[in-house]
Parts: sequence; C-alpha cells; structure tokens
Amino acid sequence: MNLENLVAVSGLSGLFRLVANRSNGLIVEDLADGKRRFASARKHQFTPLESIGIYTDDGDSTELKNVFRNMLDQQADNPPVDPEAAPEELRSYFADVLPTYDRDRVHVGDMRKVVKWFHYLQGKGLLADNPTADSDTEAAQEEE
Repeated sequence: MNLENLVAVSGLSGLFRLVANRSNGLIVEDLADGKRRFASARKHQFTPLESIGIYTDDGDSTELKNVFRNMLDQQADNPPVDPEAAPEELRSYFADVLPTYDRDRVHVGDMRKVVKWFHYLQGKGLLADNPTADSDTEAAQEEE
C-alpha cells in the first residue's frame, strides 16, 4: 500500500496524485478522471495522505496506512460501512477497526472521511498490498 504521492487538497473534492511541485503551488492529477490542474498554495492547503494520523488513547497516533490495512484485513468478516451511515454505526465500525482510537479527538466527520477515502482508493485499486515494494523498503531500512 503506497500513499506516498496522494494528497487531499482543501477546497477541491476527491483525492489527487502529486505530479509536480512549483514554488507557488502544486500540479495535481485528479484520480477520478486523470485531468491535471494547478492548485495554488495561496488558495489551497495540501495534505499528503501518508502524513495523516489517527489519534489513539495513549496520546500518540497511528498512520492512516495502518488503519487502511486493518480495514482491508477485516473486510471479509467486517465490511466497511457506508460513509453516510449513522454516527453510532460509524463509531462502532471504527472501534472494531482501530480499538484504541481516541473517542474525544477523533470526530464522526473524520471517520466519514477515512471510510470514504478507503472506498474510493479501493475502487481505484490503490490499496492493494504490494509485497515486493514493502520488502524492498524494509530491506533498504535494514541496510542503513
């Protein structure tokens, strides 16, 4: 699972792939239709998906990648809920996927966004585990 070049852009719906970096913004490619566009840094904020963390009870956070992996692992016996489900249903699902999430700091809107992103990325085939890429990364880290 590689979230490295994926970004969320404030003010624009959907997720984007980072294409190029400019001094005054980013050139991003919409994952839905493949169209490229310039997003100005003056107007938008950029959030790389790999930098997003979900707060946990121990005062730390867990990476979004780990939450997605838990969702994939539990998909057969605990399918993801609809992003527009009732708040109680979202909280219950999130408690199954990440039992240690901080109930005070992780809001229902955050859960909706994570589930929505999961459905979207899985539909695009971007959440498939690539064992060779993971083992290459681990091997490179072990050599250091």
